[in-house]
Amino acid sequence: MKHWIEAARLRTLPLSVSGIIVGSMYALRPTDDYETPTDVFSWKVFGFAILTTLGLQVLSNFANDYGDGVKGTDNADRVGPMRAIQSGLISPQAMKTAIIITSVLTLFSAILLIYFAFGDSNLFYSFFYLALGIVAIASAIRYTVGSKAYGYRGFGDVFVFIFFGLVSTLGVNFLYSKEIDFELFLPATAIGFLSVAVLNLNNMRDEASDRKSNKNTIVVQIGGAKAKKYHYFLIVSAMILVLLFAFLSEYRWDQYLFVLAFIPLIKHLSTVSKNNEPKLLDPELKKVALSTFALSILLALCMVSLIQDLFVNLFLGGR
Repeated sequence: MKHWIEAARLRTLPLSVSGIIVGSMYALRPTDDYETPTDVFSWKVFGFAILTTLGLQVLSNFANDYGDGVKGTDNADRVGPMRAIQSGLISPQAMKTAIIITSVLTLFSAILLIYFAFGDSNLFYSFFYLALGIVAIASAIRYTVGSKAYGYRGFGDVFVFIFFGLVSTLGVNFLYSKEIDFELFLPATAIGFLSVAVLNLNNMRDEASDRKSNKNTIVVQIGGAKAKKYHYFLIVSAMILVLLFAFLSEYRWDQYLFVLAFIPLIKHLSTVSKNNEPKLLDPELKKVALSTFALSILLALCMVSLIQDLFVNLFLGGR
């Protein structure tokens, strides 16, 4: 059990639900008078959205372990933690079985999510989301598995941006509201950029071993120096987009407390700029992932005015 928990890579799970949290709390946000929540939010939808997303993340981690393990990409040259198949703790066949089981359970969770969101009406939306769920499962597997794995051709960044940013945030919000709010594109894009930044860090760390294994990530294609500039763009753009979202949403001063999550991100950029040894970037993955999660939590709390309520109750005596 210990080895399977390690293979699931629990440290990646908070990042995967960041978009779900923001998209869901946007559906629960107060109206213009900051008093009455919208009536579209559903805890069942929220719960199964979280469960489905976690399933997809674990599936992706299992598939990544399997794909890189059988291809020999995870070898002695790799800088990060030793993977399950690489270490021999889990056999390729056992991991393949786990991938199948996780895929089935995730699809079942997705079906329940769709049912709670649309019921027996809106069949077009139901079939669309079912197709989207199947594509997401297939994409999670095909990242490193197979002869045409897109992660080996530099398309991993695109997958992460679309599914962890746009689909996660906008897709879950549509399950509640049945409409697209274009203002939500801003935080959705920001979370997508930050999620890509985590992948970019991983690829910067593994550039040398990936190059030897013919894993042509974006970093391998453009080189470490340009990858740093790409990384700065992802992080800085994400912070600007969230600030722009707050400004356009006419947030009050107390609703800008999400900027606290910018502090570790800015410190992280300083660390990356000074780094000359890719292997030392490994601890930064966790920092960016947790900073993204913290940003999503703080932004969500600001959306539903819970931070304002806490401030009023603690310091103004409930006025």
